[in-house]
Amino acid sequence: MRKEIAVLLACALTGAWCMGQESAVYTHENKTYQDALTLYNNKQYQAAQTLFQEVKDQTADPETEANSAYYIANAAVRLNQLGADRLMEDFVERYPTSVRRNSAFMDVADYYFENGRYPYAMKWYGKVDQSSLSRREKERFDFHMGYSLFSSRKPEEAERYLQRVSNSQEYGSQAKYYLGYIAYQQDDYEAANERFDQITDQEVLEEKLSYYQADMNFKLGNFEQAIEQAVSQLPKSDRREVSELNKIIGESYFNLGRYAEAIPYLEKYQGKRGRWNNTDYYLLGYAHYKQGDYENAIRQFNKIVGGDDSVAQNAYYHLGECYLELDKKQEALNAFRNASQMEFSPEIRQDAFLNYARLSYEVGNPYQPVPRVLQEYMEAYPDGEDHEEVRELLVDSYITSKNFSGAMELLEKNPGYASEATYQKVAFFYGVEQFLAEAYPGALESFEKAIQAGADPRYTARSRYWKAESAFAVGNFEQALTQYAQFRASSAAASLEEYADLDYQMGYTYFKLRDYGNAATHFQRFARSAPDGARKTDAWMRLGDSYFVSSRYRPAIEAYDQALATGSPERDYAAYQKAISYGFLGQEQTKRDALDTFIGRFPNSSLKDDALFELGNSYVQSAADNQAIASYDRLIRESPGSSLVPAAKMRKGLVYYNGGQNQQALTVFKEVADQYPNSQEAMQAVATAKLIYVDMGQVDQYAAWVRGLDFVEVTDSELEAASFEAAEKQLVEGNDAAAARALEKYLEQFPNGANRVAAYFNLGQIAYADGQADKALAHFEVVADAGRGERAEQALTRVCEILVSRGDYAAAMPYLERLEATADIPQNRTFAQSNLMKGYFEKQAYDRTLAYAEKVLASPSLDDRIRSDARLMIARSAWATGNTEKARQAYAEVLSIATGRAAAEALYYQAHFKREDGDFEASNQSVQRLARDFAAYKEWGGRGLILMAKNFEQLEDAFQATYILENVISNFGAYPDIVEEARAELAQIKAREARRNASINPDGNR
Repeated sequence: MRKEIAVLLACALTGAWCMGQESAVYTHENKTYQDALTLYNNKQYQAAQTLFQEVKDQTADPETEANSAYYIANAAVRLNQLGADRLMEDFVERYPTSVRRNSAFMDVADYYFENGRYPYAMKWYGKVDQSSLSRREKERFDFHMGYSLFSSRKPEEAERYLQRVSNSQEYGSQAKYYLGYIAYQQDDYEAANERFDQITDQEVLEEKLSYYQADMNFKLGNFEQAIEQAVSQLPKSDRREVSELNKIIGESYFNLGRYAEAIPYLEKYQGKRGRWNNTDYYLLGYAHYKQGDYENAIRQFNKIVGGDDSVAQNAYYHLGECYLELDKKQEALNAFRNASQMEFSPEIRQDAFLNYARLSYEVGNPYQPVPRVLQEYMEAYPDGEDHEEVRELLVDSYITSKNFSGAMELLEKNPGYASEATYQKVAFFYGVEQFLAEAYPGALESFEKAIQAGADPRYTARSRYWKAESAFAVGNFEQALTQYAQFRASSAAASLEEYADLDYQMGYTYFKLRDYGNAATHFQRFARSAPDGARKTDAWMRLGDSYFVSSRYRPAIEAYDQALATGSPERDYAAYQKAISYGFLGQEQTKRDALDTFIGRFPNSSLKDDALFELGNSYVQSAADNQAIASYDRLIRESPGSSLVPAAKMRKGLVYYNGGQNQQALTVFKEVADQYPNSQEAMQAVATAKLIYVDMGQVDQYAAWVRGLDFVEVTDSELEAASFEAAEKQLVEGNDAAAARALEKYLEQFPNGANRVAAYFNLGQIAYADGQADKALAHFEVVADAGRGERAEQALTRVCEILVSRGDYAAAMPYLERLEATADIPQNRTFAQSNLMKGYFEKQAYDRTLAYAEKVLASPSLDDRIRSDARLMIARSAWATGNTEKARQAYAEVLSIATGRAAAEALYYQAHFKREDGDFEASNQSVQRLARDFAAYKEWGGRGLILMAKNFEQLEDAFQATYILENVISNFGAYPDIVEEARAELAQIKAREARRNASINPDGNR
């Protein structure tokens, strides 16, 4: 009896399932079984399993065999052996009457439960016969089954089992906790609170409940209670719960408007898996914003990248406000634009749109033309209180962005949009724009509109002046003179900048009208009062010319002396004209001395050939034939491409003829006729040769020679002259169409006539004026290829202009080279050099480009447009060859003088170089100026925006960087390389930002 009591006591102590009928087992005859049981109770399952297997294999007692099988399967479960479940199932099948059958199911299920393997526990609890369980066992079963289902995320099934033990003394508090938690997870906070309030177990209350109660009170809006409960729970919580509790406390303070207290708790939140989301950044950003800490607010708001919900709209709106507070208007524009494109809050959208429109006007807009932004706002909110303000901004935006054509179109469609003064100003500036673009008819019309508006005397006067300039440009000199005179008569004229050049312009107008007396008066008045410079020098020269053509040679010489004293690069012209003037005064020796001095002083002058020719003529007049021939020969030898060579040869032949040296004369005349067919000199040579042959009695030889000349048709010469004269008459009378028909008929009848070149030239001029570039080109090419002279130079210049205007530098280059080599007019030579510079750049011949750029810059009297083109070519060539310092310097010089596209390019590179220097803010300022002042040049604007995005990335402003890049992708589809670069940059930034912001999708734009 004592042994049975000892066994029962041992069972109780070890937790073994001992039954009374087993007492017979514990005998000395079955010591192996006892040893196995002892090992099992001591958790030595492997050793126990081996002994139980030995007993099972040897015993004849069915009960002992069943018990051994039970312990073998149990040990396998605890050892996590492969096939352990199968062993237990085999036990149940082989020993269906064993009293351990139900206990086996419970025991295995409890083991899995205690080890947290709830799916396995549920499987075995499912096999238990609940009807055979005691009340205590049934409570344990219901709680364990309910918790296993709860842990396996089957709350509805768990709730059924947990409800059964909700009033249990042992399991009630825990069951109510999990029932409350299920309600909490289902957002049924009232039911959750009710269940939590019923918990009486202090340990459960302290360890598990405070966090959830704090969270529920937060979600129910009981923020004070949430703070109190969360603060009390902080010291008792693990790291993950501490992070969540900080979030509850911070957001509770936030919702109570206690932002300063919220900030430290919001900052301690660690996020989900180490990452915040957009709402987290918004809350902290807004708390800083409400404290007036705009820098820190921006640092949070700008981490909200690609947001598209009400949180993002609010964040972007407040981000815009923060940027405005810090006077970062370009950044504010982006933020307000983003907020204005979202529809979650109509009020925020309208206010953001208004701010976006205002900022677009103020700082420029890189995405849309500013007028379009303002018009879209007016269309979206036609009844807005700020409609009048926006309308004024709209008109002014056209003016400030220099879109005067758009402004004129707007004002003429909507006369009430602006005052007469504003309309007049717009018409004036539009006229200037057209004038600079050489659209002179349109300029004349715009200036007339400004004059008719008459609102501001200053702009009325300025419009008259520029209308005069436009009339002068189209050759209407009478109209130009009238407008200049009316400008001078206006009361406002003397105070305007145009007034300083008035005498100079009027002098030229009179000069064109061949009123040389009045021309001289105005040139003299201007030259005496103007500051030193190219125009003053030019005025002295034109004064000399006015006296010269009026045969007033002494005052002409005085004027040329004044021009020479200025040291102008063009003083060779003054020296030449001065020498010629001495000739007209009958001072031939002085003339020759002056010409000799000129040739020595200006050996590279384009007038050197003229000087040699006049020197030869002077020697002829003084009967110094040998010196005359020497001068002509020097001209022919040193200037073989000169247009004067045919005339020099002709004069040389005449010297021989007049000196009785007929054979020498004939040789020269035949050379002229052979080398310069169709020229006037050739015709004169033939005529003079005829006289020689007649004098020599060799008319038959003359006739034989002439028959070999294609351009001489002796019998038709009078008819040809009459035909050409008729065509010229139509041309002089302004009947261009009739003149063209007559000239074409002339060429048809006399294809090799003496006036062939003149006919082609006039046809080219008519076609060019009519806008028929192809036709004009064909005519001018004939003239350009026919020889030298003023007409040939004009034709060659036109050929170059037409080919260059088409961008066909390959075809233009040979003509440009000829023009550079032969031009007598300096402006034509500069034109050739500037376009050769561009042509060589297109061919990537950067050394030649640089050489021609330096040639262009060395030319006198350059206007800023040509100067900026040369600087631009230097900059581009330096950049292409890797000379960044030279490129930097050249682009800076371009920016100081350029306008339009060249200025946009230079600004982009200014931004680039500032970025290279690490000055990201200054780089952004350059891009902002590019966006504001040069919005029409989208390619450079797009490239500038990518620079700006990279700058913002360096400045840790992810919102600005990504927003700019997304808009480049959306708005610059015409430039695929820019879009591709933006996509690549955006992907990199989003991938980086997604590591800390769970709301960012690195694979999408939004």
